[in-house]
Amino acid sequence: MIAIVDYNMGNLASVKNAFKALGHDVVVTSDPDSFRNYDKLILPGVGAFGDAMEHLKERDMIEALHEFSQSGNYMLGICLGMQLLFESSREFGVHQGLGFIQGHVEGFHTSRFSHPLKVPHMGWNRMFTTDHPLFENLDEAHYLYFVHSFHVTCKLQSECIGETEYGYRFASAVAHENILGIQPHPEKSHKNGLQILENFIRL
Repeated sequence: MIAIVDYNMGNLASVKNAFKALGHDVVVTSDPDSFRNYDKLILPGVGAFGDAMEHLKERDMIEALHEFSQSGNYMLGICLGMQLLFESSREFGVHQGLGFIQGHVEGFHTSRFSHPLKVPHMGWNRMFTTDHPLFENLDEAHYLYFVHSFHVTCKLQSECIGETEYGYRFASAVAHENILGIQPHPEKSHKNGLQILENFIRL
């Protein structure tokens, strides 16, 4: 059984509908005590990192997420949800994250270029992936839909399982044991995104 974590920071309906399109029912829960009842968790998110961590704290979800992460069951962070898996973020100040994956969140380095990158990075772009079960039945490079102004930097390159180029390459998919994250929105990425969610179901 899969649950989507509701902490008032994301469009949960579109994620739930994507699983429904695959013929798989999921539960949306805002009850941290219920997390242990599920085989897998989805941590979505849209908005600012600091606000998201505050919402998780107010709802007593941080300890419950840590407990779930230690269970060995799979957790998938999507977009902001992926960024929350890291140790810290420099988005509008310095904020502590969940710390499941070593590394931090930073803004795009627009000053590197004579013609600055447009931020947010929005639209279809390719993800270049490693051989990981999350990307089974997908080409090594496949298009997914992105909307974000910040990206993660992994301390351990081995935990980066997908990269995307926007001015330079950045980590767009990560994995640390049972903790997974993807920067693009699979629920908005049509066939490729649905394949990723189906692969997550099968893990």
